[in-house]
Amino acid sequence: MASAFHFRHILSLLLLLPLITYSTSTDEKVKTFIFRIDEESKPAIFPSHTNWYASSFTSSSKILHIYDTVFHGFSASLTKSEADSISRNNPSSVLAVFEDQRRELHTTRSPQFIGLRNQHGLWAESDYGSDIIIGVFDTGIWPERRSFSDLNLSPVPSRWKGVCQSGVQFTSNSCNRKIIGARFFANGHEAGFGGTGGPGYVNASVEFRSPRDADGHGTHTASTAAGRYAFKASMSGYASGIAKGVAPKARIAVYKVCWKNSGCYDSDILAAFDSAVNDGVDVISISIGGGDGVSSPYYLDPIAIGSYGAVSKGVFVSSSAGNDGPTGMSVTNVAPWITSVGAGTIDRNFPADVLLGNGKKLNGVSLYAGKPLDGKMYPLVYPGKSGLLSASLCMENSLDPALIRGKIVVCDRGSNARVAKGLVVRKAGGVGMILANGVSNGEGLVGDAHIIPACAVGSDEGDLVKAYIASSKLATATIVFRGTVIGIKPAPIVASFSGRGPSGLTPEILKPDLIAPGVNILAAWTDAVGPTGLESDTRKSEFNILSGTSMAAPHVSGAAALLKSAHPTWTPSMIRSAMMTSARNNDNRFQPVTDESTGKSSTPFDFGSGHLNLDLAMDPGLVYDIANADYVNFLCSIGYDPKTIQVITKAVANCATTRKSQPGNLNYPSISAIFSSSGKGVTTKSFIRTVTNVGAVNSVYRPKIESPRGVTISVKPTKLVFTESVKKLSFAVFVSMDSHNMVMDDSGGLYGYLSWVDGKHVVRSPIVVSQINPL
Repeated sequence: MASAFHFRHILSLLLLLPLITYSTSTDEKVKTFIFRIDEESKPAIFPSHTNWYASSFTSSSKILHIYDTVFHGFSASLTKSEADSISRNNPSSVLAVFEDQRRELHTTRSPQFIGLRNQHGLWAESDYGSDIIIGVFDTGIWPERRSFSDLNLSPVPSRWKGVCQSGVQFTSNSCNRKIIGARFFANGHEAGFGGTGGPGYVNASVEFRSPRDADGHGTHTASTAAGRYAFKASMSGYASGIAKGVAPKARIAVYKVCWKNSGCYDSDILAAFDSAVNDGVDVISISIGGGDGVSSPYYLDPIAIGSYGAVSKGVFVSSSAGNDGPTGMSVTNVAPWITSVGAGTIDRNFPADVLLGNGKKLNGVSLYAGKPLDGKMYPLVYPGKSGLLSASLCMENSLDPALIRGKIVVCDRGSNARVAKGLVVRKAGGVGMILANGVSNGEGLVGDAHIIPACAVGSDEGDLVKAYIASSKLATATIVFRGTVIGIKPAPIVASFSGRGPSGLTPEILKPDLIAPGVNILAAWTDAVGPTGLESDTRKSEFNILSGTSMAAPHVSGAAALLKSAHPTWTPSMIRSAMMTSARNNDNRFQPVTDESTGKSSTPFDFGSGHLNLDLAMDPGLVYDIANADYVNFLCSIGYDPKTIQVITKAVANCATTRKSQPGNLNYPSISAIFSSSGKGVTTKSFIRTVTNVGAVNSVYRPKIESPRGVTISVKPTKLVFTESVKKLSFAVFVSMDSHNMVMDDSGGLYGYLSWVDGKHVVRSPIVVSQINPL
């Protein structure tokens, strides 16, 4: 997998009531169920919803969480028959009930790479971001790190209502003017799989029942978004320099919802959304979600539901797009109110050379910092020659020490953690490892802090190594580690693991929205585990280097904090629009951004609108705003009935009285035009968009259109004139497809662009044209 924190668990199809009836079951195992309640149906006799739930639905001892901000309802430990009984006996109050599910995490030069410059723009000598609070939903935080110093920070914003929750090795003194709040959510986790003492309980030998981070992922993402300046930072000498987050002065609020080796439970995630919005956060950063390109309907996805509740109250939500690329439709967290972030490379790398005995040199990547091989050649072996898959993957107890001892071992990537393969090799007596990508990984490489001399190589070069071993009885090799190299070209490149579009749920909304740095990112780390995360790794490191869309999302979270600070009246959709329409599609060679998995030019299915460019996002000229009513119209347009919509929005929708709309007419900064593959001749689709002028009061914009072959794109009107009294204007986009003159590319789409230009701003939107087979 592309990240140590790459998750494999998918949110299974949940049960919606009263539309779906439970089947009879004799299984009386206690589980956690989440109940979505119509809060308006509370009888007046009860002073609070909490009293109502405990009196009319179930006993207070069984209730785990009460939700009353972004979501109304409760979660409880019940048998299935008890859950059935509650919904059956309260049909007018229970809108939906679904079983708790476990999710897992998606798992510094990068701020400069997204357009920030010292003493300029959003990093000027000012307090940009100091009034903004970023809520980080993750594994907690290691508060003693320099990245979380509150030196010279102003007092905590007076509107903050959160707390610093005490627990194991975490007290109220663990918070400061930087980490202004911290909570942990364990009720759902502890109730999972049988309750306290069962597989779901908090294991005190590896975890802290507190906001303290035993995993490292949460410390890393928090410092990526908002870490303070930390001089002389590095990971064992790699990526040395000044570590800093995107919004160094923003405040951090910690919401620990994920637990080491145990994942993250929906009931706890919903509770965190509820608390964070009530506490007063401005931005939520969540690198958690489903995978394999399978998305649950929005009304059955607690992250989508919690995010809607947050966005509807003005809170920006940034989430990782998943690590299951480069397969198409692998993007996750696709709700249109969530900003979905894919991963790209930056212009820094950690090269390592594999020198073969036949004189060939192969290019790899490594973060190994131990004793080098000093150019000595060692025998080279590939255990996969035996035909055993477990041996080729260097799985636990799969290697024969008689074959491995004293040699460099080639291990195939997959199944177990990349760094764990090195531990297996070391136990068998090997002196080094070459980690070879498979075809599905292509040439995409990420650095790892290996515990033995080791490096990763791409699929093609892995095949060269194996061919050399097969052709020689005396194959030898050594590995040379070259440290940190800056100025790598081309960059950015779309990471091969980054989740790709189109959305499998609503392809009319282009996802991901954009990409941000997510490969080999240096940020703060926990003292609880070594940089590999392996139990046997006893090294301590103040910083670590990780890859994944988990690392990309907090870049956008920090960017949102800066933009919100600079433009306090902007809504979450306006902030996202500014990022998307100013994103860049060219690399540092001024060539189109390439796809790491193919080496070819990438497409909007890979990068959405492009790579985050904060320097331009500060002054986007025009933005596409989306109101709560627009999202309700969107949900009506995809066929959701009023009660289903109420599960998401809390408000009763009347789709019959809303204007007739199509999903593609949501006022999004991108356009996805989907045509039937059975169409003949020229077919036209139209889209309505409205832009808000946030630039000079008197501005005139004209369109610049880039149409792909076989497609004609036109706009009416052909001029947008803004004045002091005219701040919003609408326009129509017409996309015409000629089936006789159109050939889709390998990705299944054609790609054009519409840009509104006023001489200073270029407000650019991708237009994706694709076909589907009619039912």
